[in-house]
Amino acid sequence: MPMLDPQEMNTEALNNSTLVVLGYGSQGRAHALNLRDSGLEVIVGARPDGPSATQASVDGFEVRAPDDAARAADLLALLVPDMEQRDVYENVVRPNLPNGATLLFAHGFSVRYGQVQPRDDLNVVMVAPKGPGSLVRRQFEAGEGVPCLVAVHQDASGDGFDLSCSYAHGLGATRAGVLHTTFDEETETDLFGEQAVLCGGVTELATACWETLVEAGYSPEVAYFECLHELKLIVDLLYEGGLERMHRYVSDTAKYGDVTRGPRVIDDHVRANLRRILEEVRNGEFGDEWIREHRCGGERFRALVQNDLDHPIERTGAALRARMSFLPQESKSCP
Repeated sequence: MPMLDPQEMNTEALNNSTLVVLGYGSQGRAHALNLRDSGLEVIVGARPDGPSATQASVDGFEVRAPDDAARAADLLALLVPDMEQRDVYENVVRPNLPNGATLLFAHGFSVRYGQVQPRDDLNVVMVAPKGPGSLVRRQFEAGEGVPCLVAVHQDASGDGFDLSCSYAHGLGATRAGVLHTTFDEETETDLFGEQAVLCGGVTELATACWETLVEAGYSPEVAYFECLHELKLIVDLLYEGGLERMHRYVSDTAKYGDVTRGPRVIDDHVRANLRRILEEVRNGEFGDEWIREHRCGGERFRALVQNDLDHPIERTGAALRARMSFLPQESKSCP
C-alpha cells in the first residue's frame, strides 16, 4: 500500500475547529503540542488538580474538566490507555461529545475488540504515529516527522478521511509519510509485532541466548554484551537501511552465520507458533484474555512482568550499565 501524496490530501480540514485531547501522557502531550504549533486550537481535558492538568497548564494549554472539554470538541482525541478507554468513553465522551463530531484514536484496540461502540452520529477515525510520543515531539521540533497510519472506521459526515489526514499533518506526519489502513489491520499487525518481535520475541530470544552461554560456562557479563547490549548496533542498521545496510556493515563471518544459522533459530516450529499467535490476535482470543486480566485486577500480569525483571540478566546488565557514562541515567539500573 503506497504512501499517500501530501499534495493530494486535504490538510486544512481541521482549520477553525476545536480539538480536544483526553489523555495527556507521552502520546497525548506530543499530539497536543504539535497540533498547537501547527496553528490548530487545542484544549486539554483532564481531571482538575491532577498531574496531567498541572503539566498541561504549565505547557500553556486551556485545561478543562473532561466532560466540559468534550462538550466543546469538534474533534476529540481519546488518548488514554487502552484499558481505560471504555470507561472514559461511556462516562465522559458518549454523553457529552456533540452530534456530528469526530472521535479519534491513536490505536484501534478498543474499537477492534468492541470495548468502545461509538454513537452512530460520530466520525470515528484513527491517526497512529509509528513511534512513541517523545519521538513524535522531538522529530516535529527538528522540522521532521514520524510516519503515521490513518484509518476511518465510521464516516458519518463524509469527510472523515480528510479530517484524519489534516490531523496527521498537524502532527508533522506528512513530512515523513502517511499510510492509509484500517482499524483491523493496524490493531492486528501492531499486537502481533509487539508480541512476536518488538517486545516478546526480542526479549525472549536475548534472554534465552544469554542463558545458553551462561549455562555453557561463559561469563554473564560477556554473554550480556553479545546477546543484549550489541543488539542495538544491529537494530540501528536495520532501522536505517533494512537488511541491505546490515549486510553491508557486518563482517563476512557474521553474514555467513546469519544466512546459515538464522534459519535454524527461526525454524518451522517457530513459524507455526507465529501463525498461532497471529490467529489469537485475529480471532479475539488475545484481546479477550487481556481485557479479562485487566478487569480481574491484573495480578497475573504484574507477576509475569516482575518475573521478567527478576531474571539474572537484569542484575548483570544493571551492574554493567552503571559504568556506561554514555547512557541516560535512568537506563543504568533495574526498574
